[in-house]
Amino acid sequence: MYCSGCGLALAPGQPVCPQCGRPVAPPAPPVPGMNYLVETYASKIKTLGIFWIAYGVLNLIVGLVGMTFLRGFMSHWGWNHGPWGGGFPFGPWFGPAMLHFEIAAIWVRTVLAVAAGWGLMERAQWGRFVAMVAAFLNILKFPPFGTALGIVTLVLLLGYRNTTLYTQLQRTPIVF
Repeated sequence: MYCSGCGLALAPGQPVCPQCGRPVAPPAPPVPGMNYLVETYASKIKTLGIFWIAYGVLNLIVGLVGMTFLRGFMSHWGWNHGPWGGGFPFGPWFGPAMLHFEIAAIWVRTVLAVAAGWGLMERAQWGRFVAMVAAFLNILKFPPFGTALGIVTLVLLLGYRNTTLYTQLQRTPIVF
């Protein structure tokens, strides 16, 4: 502890500074109910992590089922029928290329969501960062569940109070 007037190092329990005579300020009392706040916040973060993992798995299942249906539908009717007949405007490679791109996007979204959930459940700093990135990307996505999950994630992780509470959480291994 140091004197607020002259900066001299003070011994614990010393009532006044021996150099300038200024009274030593009493130590700040701990925040009342801080343990309760941290425990409540920890349960919210754990629930959020579970939701991110469930959202990632659901995203994978729905996306792959949809892509399988689309691949079967388009292979039966062909990529060159309808308004895109003859490869208009990009050529016959465009349809299959878009299908492969969407499958890759589904896998990236799934891995990002599961990594966010895992990191939040581990209470790691990288998990907080990955969850915020996933939340920003999900706000741009139309389905309401992903948008709602993104908004709730940002509300729970952004801000000075929530940052302080997140750093107070102790890292604990995941127990199933």
